[in-house]
Amino acid sequence: MNILITGGAGYIGSHVVKHFGEKTPHNITVIDNLSSGFKEAVLYGEFIEADLADTGKLENIFAVKNFDAVVHFAANIEVEESVKKPLKYYKNNTVNSANLIDIAIRHQTRCFIFSSTAAVYGSPKSTPVKEDNAKEPLNPYGKSKLMTEHILMDAASASGLKYCILRYFNVAGADASLRIGQRTPNATHLIKAASQAALGIREQLYIYGTDYDTADGTGVRDYIHVDDLADAHLKGLEHLENHGSCVFNCGYGTGYSVKEVITEIKKVSGVDFKVIETGRRAGDAALLIADNSRILQETSWRPLHNNLEYICKTAFEWEKKLTTL
Repeated sequence: MNILITGGAGYIGSHVVKHFGEKTPHNITVIDNLSSGFKEAVLYGEFIEADLADTGKLENIFAVKNFDAVVHFAANIEVEESVKKPLKYYKNNTVNSANLIDIAIRHQTRCFIFSSTAAVYGSPKSTPVKEDNAKEPLNPYGKSKLMTEHILMDAASASGLKYCILRYFNVAGADASLRIGQRTPNATHLIKAASQAALGIREQLYIYGTDYDTADGTGVRDYIHVDDLADAHLKGLEHLENHGSCVFNCGYGTGYSVKEVITEIKKVSGVDFKVIETGRRAGDAALLIADNSRILQETSWRPLHNNLEYICKTAFEWEKKLTTL
């Protein structure tokens, strides 16, 4: 197959490119505007620097490559920034995605895999969260992704395009051989931030909210290792080839609190770094844990790295490697 991966120089995208490159014979083309990605993170395929807003360039790429499938990552992903700059998120995450879907359909692309998020659920009234739970996103990031889901579903219904929507829970960790990992500057992801605090890159780590209705008062999340998430994309593509459109939660069904994650990072790093407790951030939910039974039942996906220590260790070792680059 000829496969386009947008945002393939970014954190999750680059791991998916690596996984497809190692596990399949598919022809991979990566496009990325390098606003937050890194060209050297693209380990397989052909790289083209391009922005999704440049529809003319996209049209030309599609005309030449005849893509069978699109795996769409390219997006802005910071919850706090989305609250402050909502239009940035609606323009890039929603408008640019709609244009990409339109171009894909007009060029007769058969399959479309969309990188979505558990943020579409907002603060669920029940947990673990099922795919058919109410969608009540708390912030423009989640709303922009949910809008794109609706656009993709409606466009597919009208055209025959098959789609796979993957709703990620909290993605963390790095490639075991440390070839690639999370490199985004000023990232807000807890495990990366805690790793930086352990290395002295940050003077301290902040806990945003200790009064949530959870066991220790801090937010609880379902952390999935990025390599397991990469495999979910491959299994999603196989599902589209053999069956129909689908929506899957991508998580382990296990939750860890902010304090539990900090304890684990301190353990794997051997550093008792400074932690400061402060107020909640706008748009954060108390509890987000995946019900992953659908992807387990409908595909051959089986997670290999459902282990908080392994997730934290690979993230920390990658962060340590970054200090030498």
